[in-house]
Amino acid sequence: MNMDFIFLLFDVHSLILYQCAAIPFSFLFYYLCRTRCLSLISRYIYLMLGGFLLAVVTMGPYCLVVLIPAVSSVMLIHFVSSQHLHTWAFLTQMGWQTSWHLLLQYREYQLQEGDPRLLAAVSSLMLLTQRVTSLSLDIQEGKLKTADTKTGNYISISLLLPYLSYMLYFPALLGGPLCSFRSFTSCVKLCNVNPPPNPLWTVSRKCVLVLGLEGVKTLLTICINIHTEDPMQSRDLKGVLLIWSVSLLYKMTYYSYWVLSELLNNAAGFGFGGYDSKGFPIWNALSDADIWTLETTHKISQFARTWNKTTADWLRRLVFEKCKAYPLLATFAFSAWWHGLYPGQIFGFLCWAATVEADYRVHYYLRPYVGSGVTRLLYKSLTWVQTQLVIACCIMTVELRSLSSVRMICQSYISLFPLLYCLVLVFVPRKHQ
Repeated sequence: MNMDFIFLLFDVHSLILYQCAAIPFSFLFYYLCRTRCLSLISRYIYLMLGGFLLAVVTMGPYCLVVLIPAVSSVMLIHFVSSQHLHTWAFLTQMGWQTSWHLLLQYREYQLQEGDPRLLAAVSSLMLLTQRVTSLSLDIQEGKLKTADTKTGNYISISLLLPYLSYMLYFPALLGGPLCSFRSFTSCVKLCNVNPPPNPLWTVSRKCVLVLGLEGVKTLLTICINIHTEDPMQSRDLKGVLLIWSVSLLYKMTYYSYWVLSELLNNAAGFGFGGYDSKGFPIWNALSDADIWTLETTHKISQFARTWNKTTADWLRRLVFEKCKAYPLLATFAFSAWWHGLYPGQIFGFLCWAATVEADYRVHYYLRPYVGSGVTRLLYKSLTWVQTQLVIACCIMTVELRSLSSVRMICQSYISLFPLLYCLVLVFVPRKHQ
């Protein structure tokens, strides 16, 4: 594999610049709400219009990939009964998304061409799928009522406006995190009556964190470039270290983008979680990047629950809690479907599911033998290394996506670490429930 292709993925993408350009408009929304310059309807229109313009600028004609299902999902809310809404919303949304994922694969592998605008549109469509299905579940489970959206025999646009604004609001259009409809409307309604504290300090602190992550990425890229050999072709232990380093680059890229998306929401007033015991504001209600936990945990299962946290919570609610047979496998299989069904994604997510189950068994049986002091330190150190290398293997196969990349990963020494956990599934019995 050409290393230039890997490092091309870490160039500053135009989406990051668009996210940064949207920060002043988020602050403007917060200021206008705080000073009571916008009515409730105007607030919804501001967020929706901002999302529409951002989609047009970033996606060009492919903005229809997002706009069409956004409008159609609102129409489903109006016309379909609450008992059947989630089924219709799920099937139509996933069907639409899968068709575009398949088109994307066809253009990449058959036509050997790619369009960053289409890629941005499909990425935004995946986030829209989260909001649509989250909302439809809320309605089906009785947490929200939609009777008020129907006035006589015609559609009340003003009453459907909150739903359309939720589908397209610009702080979450390109990067999340997932905010529930109830939290969204609560924030919009109360932002002029009981607004959250000024988010300037929090946004500034997270901007510094993003710059720090980008700096770490740059240094790591330089260190990897010193080694001229392709880590995917290396068959020794040095290749394991290089593959782990490249996977760390991928993780740093995700962390940076998640924090950027989080601060964009915070700048608009979304994500306020109250005050701590000392009276300082907490902006953690919308967060995907718990970097400390992700990089220090010695449990693959905890990593899976914390990685892209709002998406993990969405998958748990949508699949894991609804599936009676093999919920863990079903959750990771659906995640592969949602991500695009590339060969590397299918292999990577199924491998991840197997290692999570094995991780449960390993810690369940070893914990009684772990005391304190040196034994506990050794236990945590070895399982931390195992977690890091298994996750590195899974991330590389998911991100590189192609079948050839899967074969090269399997031929590397790093594949021995997930294989070890797969053997645990065979020889170690399942823990008692």
